[in-house]
Amino acid sequence: MAETRPAGFAAPRPIATTPASPAGTNPAGTTAAAGQVSRPQQSRSPEAMRKTAQEFEAQMLGAMLQPMFETLPTNGPMGGGAAEAQWRPMLVEQFGKQMAKAGGVGIGDAVYRDMMRLQSQGQARSSGEKP
Repeated sequence: MAETRPAGFAAPRPIATTPASPAGTNPAGTTAAAGQVSRPQQSRSPEAMRKTAQEFEAQMLGAMLQPMFETLPTNGPMGGGAAEAQWRPMLVEQFGKQMAKAGGVGIGDAVYRDMMRLQSQGQARSSGEKP
């Protein structure tokens, strides 16, 4: 039996597939034995890790601020109604980013120190040194 579609609806297109990775490699191009987590062999720069730590702190601060802003009413003469409720999470996210950019509360610094420590331990292990 032929399939019928409502007017204006086209048949679904096939999903494009990506070619298989070479044997023994994952899509990132690194090799890993079964059951092991593969990690890129290159180390990240301190600037990139600092940025990642700051982004983590911004996300954390935004998550901490979100419940506080959920309790604020959006109705009344100066309230934004449904539109305010829709845009408020983005506003809170930006508050978190600005707080982290201004120095935050120390979460980013702690994450950065741990990232640097873990990277140095990984480099020591790969070179045969004991951490």
